[in-house]
Amino acid sequence: MTNSKKTKSSKDSHYAKLRRQFRDKKAGVDPNDPKTFRPRPHQEAERVPEGRIYLFGLHTVRAALENSERKIHTMFATDNALTRLDITNPSDLPFTVEITTPKILDSKVGSDAVHQGVVLEADPLAPKHLNDLDRSDLLLVLDQVTDPHNVGAIMRSAVALNAGALITTSRHSPQESGTLAKSASGALELIPHIEVRNLANALGELNKMGFQTVGLDSEGPNIIEESLQGKKLAIVLGAEGKGLRQKTRETVTTLARLDMPGAIKSLNVSNAAALALYVARKKLG
Repeated sequence: MTNSKKTKSSKDSHYAKLRRQFRDKKAGVDPNDPKTFRPRPHQEAERVPEGRIYLFGLHTVRAALENSERKIHTMFATDNALTRLDITNPSDLPFTVEITTPKILDSKVGSDAVHQGVVLEADPLAPKHLNDLDRSDLLLVLDQVTDPHNVGAIMRSAVALNAGALITTSRHSPQESGTLAKSASGALELIPHIEVRNLANALGELNKMGFQTVGLDSEGPNIIEESLQGKKLAIVLGAEGKGLRQKTRETVTTLARLDMPGAIKSLNVSNAAALALYVARKKLG
């Protein structure tokens, strides 16, 4: 019994040491240099001011600065981060800039967040609606995908493949946040994000607008390459594990599958989204 407890304690200590080393490496800290190395205890994020969000990370912040629709209130940044963002005169910016330290930034967004020395306090983007859609021929629709990391990664793929909008449900989907924005690595600022209350009704509206709505399902009757027929496509993906809801399956124009030749027949939703968008974009030209 005693030996078992010692072994478990030793393993826990080993994994804790590896986690610290990983965090220090990301922060650019050399554990072999006694002048710079300091243990970095875990710190929870502070509460974001009501009605605002914190955006962090160099790619995320750079994209937010370039987005004329993003209302920024305050930038908290280290001198090094300002240099990396090519900001030589902070007083020229139309919002307050506070020069600070990594420790203060940790207190704002949590020590586990990779803020890279910069945090923005900003308003969420103004909500978009289906009638705001431009003439895009490709859309991506998510049926209650809840993980902000997955949704952020999906946004990146959607922007890379020139999708016109990302449509999600207003419930059981992540709200705009620093975690979502960081995972999207700037894509949040580049694609309209439309939230709908009733997904089935929204799919019906898309059908009326001329979109072929294609639900991705590992048990779909046909492979996706053979199922895409319209000149305007909306790819619909369901949540991890449960997939598309029954009502969604009944509402889409077509159910299709990605043909996986290997032993595993289903993919993480963000990977599936990237593949489906690529196939759809190739089809549309």
